[in-house]
Amino acid sequence: MKKLLILGAGGYGKTVADLAAQLGCYGKIAFLDDGRSGENILGTCAEYVLFADPDTHMYPAFGNNEIRMHWMETLCTAGIAVPALVHPRAYVSPMASVGIGSVVLPMAVLNTGVTVEAGCIINIGVLIDHDSVIEAGTHLAPGAIVKAENRIPAGSKIDSGRVVENREYPL
Repeated sequence: MKKLLILGAGGYGKTVADLAAQLGCYGKIAFLDDGRSGENILGTCAEYVLFADPDTHMYPAFGNNEIRMHWMETLCTAGIAVPALVHPRAYVSPMASVGIGSVVLPMAVLNTGVTVEAGCIINIGVLIDHDSVIEAGTHLAPGAIVKAENRIPAGSKIDSGRVVENREYPL
């Protein structure tokens, strides 16, 4: 069974670990972190190369979009698999797509024709209506709503409770 090594053991890292455990597809879940130590923290983020093998996926669990995308690029360039993780209690239309390194948390809805590009955080309770594109490295905070036919720019953060009106960010 595959292993998951999460870079960053903070709040988002713990959220990713919880989600991955619920998916049941990893035999071991551990962390790399630069500022914390503990039983399940195997080293620093820079030591990721020591753990790279075909049976190990890695995920950069940083809430900061720029740092997350930097690590996404570093891991992908090194040939390391970075999974997309979708909570079983999220709804993702069969006509939607979720890019590598993106996380879709509980009660999120990705409607028909939605595209979530690489490295995005689709937090709890986010609603994304039809034919919207969430560009790479974007974070939609808990409860954000993106109405139909929007293209949210790469690296954006849409705060909790914000409603992005239809075509506010035209396709």
